[in-house]
Amino acid sequence: MKVKAMAIPALAFALAAPAGWMSSKAYAASPAQPASGFYQERGWDEPPEEFRDAQRRGFHEGIEAARRDADHHSRKDADDHEMYKHPPVERELRNDFREGFRRGYQTAMDHMRSDHRDHDHDDHPY
Repeated sequence: MKVKAMAIPALAFALAAPAGWMSSKAYAASPAQPASGFYQERGWDEPPEEFRDAQRRGFHEGIEAARRDADHHSRKDADDHEMYKHPPVERELRNDFREGFRRGYQTAMDHMRSDHRDHDHDDHPY
């Protein structure tokens, strides 16, 4: 009986300890990027988790700019947009916003191109 009473807490400690060690390392190290082709739980239009607030905002604005360009059959680049040229953020956050904007714009354009591609005739990319 004495062994059983000690075995349960020992087992609980053995299972909980690695989880605690892993979580402390997660805060100390930068997040690892998933391997190429690795399934991600986020949608295509969600900014990467490592993005800061200004980058996230830029990412969403870049997606919207790409959608407008696609709707109007415009051939602009991300850096042609007024919001890219004059970000609506504080001066010290402008580079973050622009980086997010470029990534969002490119992500949306890639997504829209892949949606409109005739996969039976992939030898003619758009």
